[in-house]
Amino acid sequence: MTDNISEKDKKDWENFISSQEKLNDKDYKSDLKTSQKIRSIDLHGFTLLEANKIIEQFINKSYEEKINKLIIVTGKGLHSENEKNPFVSKKLSILKYSVPEFIKNNKKLMKKIIEFKDAEIKDGGSGAFYIYLKKLK
Repeated sequence: MTDNISEKDKKDWENFISSQEKLNDKDYKSDLKTSQKIRSIDLHGFTLLEANKIIEQFINKSYEEKINKLIIVTGKGLHSENEKNPFVSKKLSILKYSVPEFIKNNKKLMKKIIEFKDAEIKDGGSGAFYIYLKKLK
């Protein structure tokens, strides 16, 4: 390699140094999580009717406030009294199954939702789920 730098290279370098031009950082990665607005609600202890009413209000308010992601904690139904009643379906009466079903059957709510996902362990695992909301128009 030579130590000689051409006059053209020197001039180009000086022009670059004196300009206000910025180079893009090729190693920069945009992290969407930093710009996400997240809100959560815990439905433990609510009846099915109470939970459905609360979740409808929660989704509508969050949508209006431009929240991106909701964490809905329903619990796993381990302490539900419904299993003692032989006339009640054990699965359908538990908030874990009933709340998502209520939301999916509500057309007004579904117009505000992009998708549902199972929650990660840190957010409640199988006793919770995520809702991603559309942007307010």
